[in-house]
Amino acid sequence: MDLAHDGSPPNLRMIGKPIEWGFTMDATTRALRFGYGLPATGPLAAPVGPDRAADRWPGIHLAEVAPVLIAYREAKKAKDEAGIKAGHSAADALALRGAKAMLARAVGSDDPYRERLVAFWADHFTVAPKSRMERPFPAILIDEAIRPHVAGRFADMLKAVTTHPAMLVFLNQDASFGPGSPKGKRQKKGLNENLARELLELHTLGVGAVYTQVDVRELAELLTGLAVSPDRGFVFDKKRAEPGAESVLGTAYRGDGLDPVLRALDDLAIRPETAAHLARKLAVHFVADDPDAGTVAPLERAFLDSGGDLSAMAGVLLSVPQPEALTKVRQPFDFLIAAFRALGVTPERILTLEPKPFKRLILDPLAAMGQPFQQAPGPDGWPEPAADWITPQGLAARINWAMHAPERLVRPLPDPRAFLRLALGDRADERLVWSVNAAESARDGVGLVLASPAFNRR
Repeated sequence: MDLAHDGSPPNLRMIGKPIEWGFTMDATTRALRFGYGLPATGPLAAPVGPDRAADRWPGIHLAEVAPVLIAYREAKKAKDEAGIKAGHSAADALALRGAKAMLARAVGSDDPYRERLVAFWADHFTVAPKSRMERPFPAILIDEAIRPHVAGRFADMLKAVTTHPAMLVFLNQDASFGPGSPKGKRQKKGLNENLARELLELHTLGVGAVYTQVDVRELAELLTGLAVSPDRGFVFDKKRAEPGAESVLGTAYRGDGLDPVLRALDDLAIRPETAAHLARKLAVHFVADDPDAGTVAPLERAFLDSGGDLSAMAGVLLSVPQPEALTKVRQPFDFLIAAFRALGVTPERILTLEPKPFKRLILDPLAAMGQPFQQAPGPDGWPEPAADWITPQGLAARINWAMHAPERLVRPLPDPRAFLRLALGDRADERLVWSVNAAESARDGVGLVLASPAFNRR
């Protein structure tokens, strides 16, 4: 199927099937660029159908966390030190379960492209814990608002994320009151614009899009009814909602309750600026730090033509022209998952790790490499440029992990020469082949492969 003269993508009814763009990519490149590396577990395709990994390795949910948070607040109010300590321990245990589930899915899934996309959208809609009791929140947001929509419409994901307690708490929406609302007047509280600003700047239109501070404020007023109940999760509180209509980007949103908010989110989700922002961001994450228009334009068109269908976009991304060279650097989480898969570490091995070895082998190394688990430095998520990850400290941490961690995870270690072929296929250069063949031990040889530039790029 040929590309149209205007650069538009092929018929989107072909979602999930190979799309011919006059460009081919070998299986190794596809596995490294769009999955978690080799060995490949099956053909890469846009995610469709059931989320098998989530079903097999279940995570955590808000219903489990709510009673813990309520008990903790009561203990804190009563200055009950034992209750406070119990709350911290319970939150830690839930966060550990969520982390293990996320890693188990990435390591064990036969649909690694779906897992990479889940991670991408989780970063796009970053939340990070601001306290020990909030540590389970990022995993809950992923399972309840992101994974269910990664093969669906962006508008549905946007609405699920925007109304999720994890996002509302992270961006201080729980502290926002309509100045003219009954509660706002009585409590003398006003707007918090964080969620409105990030919705426009990060989640939809993008930095530099044409909107004004008036749009931010009007959207913030529209969102004021979004609130969090300790026992019910998300609620719409009409007594804190700013009365009257709000106008965002020239459209007035009238009505009571949640409906005008959802209509505004639907409109933001399918705007051309949103399509352009998301298309470029996907290309930057998966293909190159500075992708060319031939990569980005078809993604943008796929989004617009499909009404924001994320599976359509993901399918086109697999087939658009892109450089043969792998220039992206694996971020630390991707590096560890790729290493686990190449070493043959099983999901069960991860799930059965005790808290201390899990911290020593996974959480501490991620922090040392510059990517503490689910603790991005801001609502814009993790940086993409290679220079942010190829630092002296970060490289030293990767090399240290490569040389010491594998033998604590897998015994016996694989033969280094076989491991080189398994992990990199034909991507290993002559110098690396020679070094691995000359290694004095399996530990050294495996470490050389994992620490090599070839393994750290995707």
